[in-house]
Amino acid sequence: MILDRFRLTDRVALVTGAGRGIGRGIALAFAEAGADLVCAARTQADLDATAEAVRARGRRAATVVCDVTKTADLERAVSEALAPFGRLDVLVNNAGGTPPRPALQTSEAFFEAALRFNATSAFLLSRLAVPHMVKTAGGGAIVNISSRSSDMVQTGFVAYGAAKAALNMLTRNLAAELAPKVRVNAISVGGVDTDALASVLQSDALRQQFESNTPMRRPGTVEDIAACALYLASPAAAWVTGKVFQIDGGTEFPAIRVPTPPL
Repeated sequence: MILDRFRLTDRVALVTGAGRGIGRGIALAFAEAGADLVCAARTQADLDATAEAVRARGRRAATVVCDVTKTADLERAVSEALAPFGRLDVLVNNAGGTPPRPALQTSEAFFEAALRFNATSAFLLSRLAVPHMVKTAGGGAIVNISSRSSDMVQTGFVAYGAAKAALNMLTRNLAAELAPKVRVNAISVGGVDTDALASVLQSDALRQQFESNTPMRRPGTVEDIAACALYLASPAAAWVTGKVFQIDGGTEFPAIRVPTPPL
């Protein structure tokens, strides 16, 4: 049956930023599709809650405290993913994010930190994981969580936008090199109802502005993103690699404009 191609039965997935928000949503979706999870994030309490929810869905879960900006943590995440399950099939590079800041107030350190958090970490973890995917599972899939800031001009997001644009190109280049054994795709995410958008959605005026500027007239949910991640990680997307999927409610321009000071 066609629905069987969306299953991840007995596959093992490593998801970064799995403690909350989109990462947690992806982890739970994968568990419902039959995968065992290695949940990585910076906060053990958040990881424990996600792991408990995975187990409640009948799947196994392991946790690893990981700051993706630290290479040693990335190395340990892969090692600890392999230890309990003996294989690795899927990697989701979800951890990332950089707050808005006017360009002329963006320091060298801030800009480079954005690149490290959103792009370099995904490259390093992919480079570490891929040989083990091929050795233990014969191949696999990588899903990178990007942002519409990567291709849509937004004031105040010069660092974040540049970093996510780098992630998109990383996705495309890795896909060409790793095919056909490992597929690499990305999700370019619009405004999703998580903590990062809370300041907008908790204001009636800003929420109304956001919704009126979004063709689907609502913010995204973590399940909207998780559904796409499941497709890209599963055999349903067996002929898909090197693509950046826009999951954004139809947005073609920023739903909320971040003000920046004039010159």
